[in-house]
Amino acid sequence: MRRATTLNALLFAALVLIVSLVALARAWSFSPTPEENVLKGKLAHAFESHYDEVFPARQFGVSLWAAIDYAVFGEGRPGVVLGKQNWLYTDEEFKLDNDPQQQIEKNLALIDWVHKELARRNIALLVAVVPAKARVYAEYLDRRQPPELHHALYARAQAALRADDIPSVDLLAPLTAGKTRQPTYLRTDTHWTPFGAGLAAQAIATTARALKLGGGNSEFRTVDVGEQTHRGDLFSFLPLDPYFDSLLPPPDEVAQVKTESVSAGGADTGLLDDAAAARVALVGTSYSAEPLWNFPGALKQALHEDVMNYARNGVGPFAPMLDYLQSGDLRASPPKLVIWELPERYLLARQTLDAYHLPPEVFVAQTEATSTAAGHSSN
Repeated sequence: MRRATTLNALLFAALVLIVSLVALARAWSFSPTPEENVLKGKLAHAFESHYDEVFPARQFGVSLWAAIDYAVFGEGRPGVVLGKQNWLYTDEEFKLDNDPQQQIEKNLALIDWVHKELARRNIALLVAVVPAKARVYAEYLDRRQPPELHHALYARAQAALRADDIPSVDLLAPLTAGKTRQPTYLRTDTHWTPFGAGLAAQAIATTARALKLGGGNSEFRTVDVGEQTHRGDLFSFLPLDPYFDSLLPPPDEVAQVKTESVSAGGADTGLLDDAAAARVALVGTSYSAEPLWNFPGALKQALHEDVMNYARNGVGPFAPMLDYLQSGDLRASPPKLVIWELPERYLLARQTLDAYHLPPEVFVAQTEATSTAAGHSSN
């Protein structure tokens, strides 16, 4: 520990010295024009503009320190966990909240409530828990490993769903087996590949048909439209560019695919017509909302019917579902089946759902502020 502290101090001192020398060298190149008068304040403004232009000190310092952390200590900013062979993982798959056992129970109870709420409206629910990338690609994990509670989480969730008679599909098996053919998750991104999304869609369709929950007669086809270089979302926790971007892992190459209707010649109908006709609704996270993965398209092809997509980016799986339950679309055009894509890591996360005014009998996580307010009101 003392060695690490000393090394950090020396590196920080070296960083300050380097930044100071570069700043001095860049400042030396300043040459004011005759019009830039000191008394009028123009000279100071001109020097500030010159300094910002030729030496963005803050950005350089951030990049340099991030490069030292990355190259020397094998670490990134909070948000990313570095693995072997340039694999990156979201640190959400390695975290534990306070009282994680209770968080799991609360989130599973909320899933059960959603199932009952949909059943009350004669709508079937099929839950698709997306396994953690650290679970499917555990062979690339390095020093940092998920806590013990994570190890049995996926199996525990599947068992809990079965115990509550909630239809669910096991995506761990196809996503693990499929990686021997093509990558099922992106190396530098949190999400699955279009190939992995396609395998998940096939597994969901197989389960839906076995449970007599879905399966139509429409035909869809998925076509390749090229390949795209993709800088994964986990790069945002490695702020090395533009000065040290050569140290970064190479970006992913992602096959771009598009699913189109065969019967309609690939033409899209209006949104309202689609909502009225679709018997299947998809709710979830960026695994479903991001067009690059083509998960809704893969579902259409696997189910042989249209799918209305109500997934959203950046808010987790619970808020989109609760919004959908309160939506005009659900009231006006209730589907026969709702597919709920739900990443495994959110089963451990504390949810902030106070705005939805859920019934008091729903056992959901409350924010710290709400809990504190309730404690004060009872005193």
